[in-house]
Amino acid sequence: MEDRPAGAASLDQVAIASGLALVLTVALLVVVLAHRTGRLRVLERLLRRMDGSPLFGGVAAWASLPLMVAMISLVTALFGMYWDISLHIGVGRDEGPLANPAHYPILFGLFGISAAGVLACALPREDEIGPSGIQLAPGWRAPAGGLLLTGAGSYALLGFPLDDVWHRIFGQDVTLWGPTHLMLIGGAGLSLVAMAVLLEEGRAGRRTEGRGGRAAYLLGCSLTGGLLIGMSVFQAEYDFGVEQFRLVLQPLMIAAAAAFSLVVARLWVGRGAAVGAVVFYLAIRGGVSVIVGPVLGELWAAVPLYLVEALIVEAVAARWAHRPMLVGAVSGALIGTVGFAAEYAWTQVAFTLVWTTDIVVEGLLLATLGGVAGGVLAGLLVLGLRRELPVVRRPRLVFGAALLVLVGAVTNGVLALAPSGLEAETTIVADEQGPDGREVQAEFRFSEPPVDGEEAWLTVTAWQGGRGSAGLHVQPLEEVSPTLWRTTEPVPVDGTWKTMVRVHDGRSLRAMPIYLPEDAALDEPAVPVADGSVRAFGEEKLILQRELKDDVPGWLWTVAGLVVLLCSLVLVLGLGWGVGRYARSPRPEVEHPTPAGV
Repeated sequence: MEDRPAGAASLDQVAIASGLALVLTVALLVVVLAHRTGRLRVLERLLRRMDGSPLFGGVAAWASLPLMVAMISLVTALFGMYWDISLHIGVGRDEGPLANPAHYPILFGLFGISAAGVLACALPREDEIGPSGIQLAPGWRAPAGGLLLTGAGSYALLGFPLDDVWHRIFGQDVTLWGPTHLMLIGGAGLSLVAMAVLLEEGRAGRRTEGRGGRAAYLLGCSLTGGLLIGMSVFQAEYDFGVEQFRLVLQPLMIAAAAAFSLVVARLWVGRGAAVGAVVFYLAIRGGVSVIVGPVLGELWAAVPLYLVEALIVEAVAARWAHRPMLVGAVSGALIGTVGFAAEYAWTQVAFTLVWTTDIVVEGLLLATLGGVAGGVLAGLLVLGLRRELPVVRRPRLVFGAALLVLVGAVTNGVLALAPSGLEAETTIVADEQGPDGREVQAEFRFSEPPVDGEEAWLTVTAWQGGRGSAGLHVQPLEEVSPTLWRTTEPVPVDGTWKTMVRVHDGRSLRAMPIYLPEDAALDEPAVPVADGSVRAFGEEKLILQRELKDDVPGWLWTVAGLVVLLCSLVLVLGLGWGVGRYARSPRPEVEHPTPAGV
């Protein structure tokens, strides 16, 4: 029986978490004010030492120190997020926010991003800030990148209290793509754009020739590799094999992430940097999978490769590196087609739920749209970082159009149907006691063919049965006839397992429960496995997310969603404004040469 809390956090845990956040914030402000008033010399001595080091790629210390803090914080939050997702897939709901150990690296990581932005605003003297800086107070100018980084980190942190409010109103949403969850990962991922602006302001702050040589190149590859990680986090449900949205969304997200991040890497950092960014991505993202999986004993998360996409960008840029918008558009189109084919093959080897011919037509279309839109946005960002943005006619119009294409493609990807009328009779063909309780093998006779042609997936999925790989079981059903399908190995039907048949065909996403435990916190009865039972298929979210309340007015869902959307728009438009402000500011007295390979 499931008896863990199903709603929001208890008030004592809210008070503890709020107190911790307050203490951290006060400590940060004390350090900042002491530095600004000259009462704390430690940071000043550290900055002088860093300014003399060749390890920071020709970037002023007041920018390189916050960048180091932000990158370490991002990796910390990434580790916590994948650990947290693995725990939710394996064991389900938390006992409480403070009872989940994965929440701590997420919280400290996101706070670190915001704190890095505050440091970037506080460390430099007024005469060290270029014309893109913003006057905060008399004698205090802050770099635009520092303000953007503070905003991105604060937006991500805001997701924590809003997540608790969301749970109180709507119930827990055990999915990565809950609106407030997207705030957490979106703010962290987009903070890399702010970091890129801060990096350029820090280069200008040195007022010296060159871009720092090899150190600058490695720093650029690391930052754009981090951007690729941040843009890829949205795919995490697909990495674990428990995606709750249509399969066509995965190639769209891969293409958009690849085009945006890798075009920026190649055109901003230099020749070979797209491959360098992928190497950094694979090292960090793959390392997180190893730590969360084999080391901690939780679930393994597959990793998209992106290598073919990187080679595509390098090849296109070798011909047109002087035309960033063209490189972005052409690279995006090739990533959406050739890159789609490469990732299609990779999913057959590395992913739990593989791509099938069911998604080829729509998947190619969405991946191409996402790739082109992501590439165009990358071209705009590169022009902004080069201070060449005005050469684009009506950049705001191009920026808005690319965003609309992405929003439209994602909206199409998440829209799914759950047609009524499909039923299946369950016949138990083997019933045995496994190491973790009762297991069965079964046949399912459908009232009609469940799929038309090849399915995107037709599986038995059981999750939330225990820690690690023991908490997830996904197996494709084997076809006996168009209306008769069977399991190929035993499936768990005991304890806290939630076991179901999932059918995804075209735009249809449906599920039928095989076994669900009694849930005292939700006042939900058990759904036992029964030989000869006939059950109807319905909307799978109602089974995957039993915790969602079903008595909330529709208008409240709309209002809450619009609030989150508004916060997200403020962040995206703010980043666009910041890049534009930097791009249109006068160049420093000493101009940097064009990036290597351009």
